[in-house]
Amino acid sequence: MTARSGIFIAMQLFFAIGAPQTMATAAGLPEQLPASALTIETAGGDRHGFTVRVASTPGQLARGLMFVTEMGEWEGMLFDFGATRPASMWMRNTPLQLDMLFIRADGTISNIAARTEPYSRTSIPSAGPVRYALEIHGGTCARLGIEAGDRVIHPAIGTGSIE
Repeated sequence: MTARSGIFIAMQLFFAIGAPQTMATAAGLPEQLPASALTIETAGGDRHGFTVRVASTPGQLARGLMFVTEMGEWEGMLFDFGATRPASMWMRNTPLQLDMLFIRADGTISNIAARTEPYSRTSIPSAGPVRYALEIHGGTCARLGIEAGDRVIHPAIGTGSIE
């Protein structure tokens, strides 16, 4: 079984047995995922700090920010795909407009899908192989001047601790 088919099966199980329960209780970021600090450093040297939840298991990756209706301005979710590969995300059951940052294994932002459309089932691909994706509020990248080529610092990425 490939990782992709494993994630697909996890998503099917989630919708078959877990979705109704989740829809009734979801408001903020998943409490069961520990919060950690993440910094984005722009090419100009600006540093922007966020508090993120890390999704790394097939179930966590499949759910992501689905059904989340509230998220703080400086919060987000970091997806760790476990290996470097082409990635694709979507906005199914996601009511918040998001900026999706696709991140290479070295922490460099590969590309950004800005202001994604809530509830869309359209595939949003990475521009080449990536190891991670970060979802933050839509419009944040434009507001803060975050662009492809900027650097993401987080212990899960292996770029060291935040200084």
